[in-house]
Amino acid sequence: MNNWQNIYNTFDPVAFHIGSLPVFWYGLMYATALIVAIMVAKYIVKKDKLPIKEDMFDGYIWWAEIGVILGARLGYVIIYDKNTWYYMTHPWQIFNPFIDGMYAGISGMSYHGAIIGFIIATYLYCKKHKISFWYMSDIAVIAIPLGYIFGRIGNFLNQELIGRATEMPWGIYVGSILRHPSQLYEAILEGLIVFIILYWYRNKKKFNGELALLYGILYSIGRIIAEFFREPDFHIGFIMGTNWLTMGMITSSIVLVSAIILYTIINKKFSN
Repeated sequence: MNNWQNIYNTFDPVAFHIGSLPVFWYGLMYATALIVAIMVAKYIVKKDKLPIKEDMFDGYIWWAEIGVILGARLGYVIIYDKNTWYYMTHPWQIFNPFIDGMYAGISGMSYHGAIIGFIIATYLYCKKHKISFWYMSDIAVIAIPLGYIFGRIGNFLNQELIGRATEMPWGIYVGSILRHPSQLYEAILEGLIVFIILYWYRNKKKFNGELALLYGILYSIGRIIAEFFREPDFHIGFIMGTNWLTMGMITSSIVLVSAIILYTIINKKFSN
């Protein structure tokens, strides 16, 4: 347990170098997340014999990936980054991996921004090819949670999005403070558990869009729970009180309420 608690003192966030260029575990995990999500989505299409052509689905994957990456980075810059105004006046710097001429990689991705990017990309693709937006979304949201697990592991290995102080024996030291490994809590709550539920329920859905809306509900609940163990962004802090409302809780609550309202409306329509 002592080795686990002191993992950050011995673990190198750089996986390897290509020449003088460092390759971080963070980037590798995010790449793995995308690959896993794609593989799972294709597996479901094939296993469930869904009526969608492979080349069309491959095309959609590219749109979705671009939407997720753009949305995740822009969402972080707009919602969480303390240098928002700088990036808005210097947009070419948003994806610049160099700081003062030194390669530092790109860190800072917003999950809620990624979701917005995903929704926009899916809507545009489905409109262009005359496919049901809700139908396509239902396929994608089954795969997303499993990929999400690797994204949060990437956050853990990159020593970011740290947890709140704790006395639990499985806590890890960040500096001199023992903290919850909240990134791993999120991997389980918002990734593994959501995937298991949606995968089990996928053939029982009552209408197109039900899985997508259930995903919004389940993810938001998991994220709100996880926020009680996660340290808020230092430059934002708690929105209310000294240990209460966080920006993550606010954004997740908006998604939760929106998903519940849409689910209620659409479910009522199909039940009549």
